[in-house]
Amino acid sequence: MNTVQSGTKGTVHGIISNLVLAHIDGPVAQNEIAYVEHEGAELMAEVIKISGGLAYLQAFESTRGLRPGAGIRFTGHLLEATLGPGILSQIYDGLMHDLHAMTGLFLQRGDYTSALDLDKEWAFKPLAEVGQQVRAGDWLGNVDERGLAHKIMVPFKLTGQYTIASLATEGLYKVQDTVATLTDETGQEVAVSMLQKFPVKRAVRAYREKPRPFRLLETGVRTIDTLNPMAEGGTGFIPGPFGSGKTVLQQAISRQAEADVVIVAACGERANEVVDLFVEFPELDDPWSDRKLMERTTIIANTSNMPVAAREASVYTAMAIAEYYRAMGLKVLLLADSTSRWAQALREMSNRMEELPGPDAFPMDLPAIISNFYARAGMVYLNNGATGSITFIGTVSPAGGNLKEPVTESTKKVARCFYALSQRRADSKRYPAIDPIESYSKYLEYPELQQTLNEQIAPGWTQQVNELKSLLMRGKEAAEQINILGDDGVALDTHLAYWRAEVVDEAILQQNAFDEVDARTPLQRQKYLVELILQVARTSLHFEQYEDIAPYFKQLINHLKQMNYSPFDSDAFQKYRSALDDILAERLLQNT
Repeated sequence: MNTVQSGTKGTVHGIISNLVLAHIDGPVAQNEIAYVEHEGAELMAEVIKISGGLAYLQAFESTRGLRPGAGIRFTGHLLEATLGPGILSQIYDGLMHDLHAMTGLFLQRGDYTSALDLDKEWAFKPLAEVGQQVRAGDWLGNVDERGLAHKIMVPFKLTGQYTIASLATEGLYKVQDTVATLTDETGQEVAVSMLQKFPVKRAVRAYREKPRPFRLLETGVRTIDTLNPMAEGGTGFIPGPFGSGKTVLQQAISRQAEADVVIVAACGERANEVVDLFVEFPELDDPWSDRKLMERTTIIANTSNMPVAAREASVYTAMAIAEYYRAMGLKVLLLADSTSRWAQALREMSNRMEELPGPDAFPMDLPAIISNFYARAGMVYLNNGATGSITFIGTVSPAGGNLKEPVTESTKKVARCFYALSQRRADSKRYPAIDPIESYSKYLEYPELQQTLNEQIAPGWTQQVNELKSLLMRGKEAAEQINILGDDGVALDTHLAYWRAEVVDEAILQQNAFDEVDARTPLQRQKYLVELILQVARTSLHFEQYEDIAPYFKQLINHLKQMNYSPFDSDAFQKYRSALDDILAERLLQNT
């Protein structure tokens, strides 16, 4: 279980910012948690390196005023997430301390709170039976957590087979009450409560199989779902320069995506943007239920003005919570904003320990760290045959918009979806500013997902998507030719190629996240829109002069945009559709 015997003590030998060097009098383990005594408080820290009689600790608090000789208490436990009913709708810091329970305008050093309400009673219903053989992750019972069936499971730390010796009857229990007793092969008993703890940097292995993703995750964002779909249990990332809309896009996905649980890890994001989450989410209606969105959301907040070292912990804490809910057979959407600042925290600690630097002074093993983290996402078959999934989407904030920097390059190697935000599109107010040419989804290469798309949306759907991408590519080439040679220096077919791509851009790629109707587009409506636009693109149109082309296509685009703002199949929607058909028919009549 990667713990050592508790009771080891130490004293501070030196301090370098939030790096504390300590003399130790006994054994300690990598990633073990310790508490440093300072002015009547205990500052939480984590062992990140052991060398001889010295332990290197990264403190999760400011070390200002700390002096050599201060005492240190080692706990014998790793950095762990507290897992149990009551996590949903909570706002935690990077170490899973409840921010709601803290007092004052500013976080006080050593002010730690319980992650769960230990006094609240939950209505437990047994799902297993006495005498049943179980192992880690198997369901013993459930409680209702804001409309979700929160499974009470065999603790993830247990290994091997166990027999249920006793199981609580249906009734009200607190999270620390024993609800089951298990016996191992030697007859030793293990008491199980609704609360368990698990190291955040170890992946939960409580599943039978981890297949390749084969189902589409509907996000409601057309440029993602239509052109470069995200698979349920997939991984993706959103790189882009500052101000290109990364945070807004992530928030739009979190509000609208087809997920049972949403976890947002604000690891180093600016505090004012995270406050928007705190204010807006409790007021937003969940599009998938009649509840508020916050009821199925958990926020891990470690903003840029909070302790730097806790940024690293925050992403691992978020992933551990996601794995916990995945083991219940739920669809979990995990969003991290931004992983660049997580990597910067790793760089700071690496530099302070005087390790050999890699590119841009990031740790040499940064690609391995990112790869191991992304690998924890995915769809799984649980021991009972049910499926659960973690879909992970991170944002990257490359300095100066340089997509060749180490964090972006390392992430690009492991994430299967790449949604590149374009400064050019952002400057021209084309949101979401995802570049349709540079972006890609490798899941489209999976035969399993291709089959699902063709069955779930429409036969031949992947061919239609490729046709849209071809229109956009030809439109980009046409725009470059027009820009170089001028409007009158290119053929009319070049103008037509450009404006057909503009129709795709305006009607599909661009989406108003603040409009009640356009903010989310269901798959069937996307199918209708794609088929309509391809019908327009395939229509053979002839013009005598290029001056007539732009006004004509602007008419079409205006009607398509008005359709996007109208409820699907409503009277207003049909009115704009009829007007669009009339414009096409009139042009065809003129051509004859």
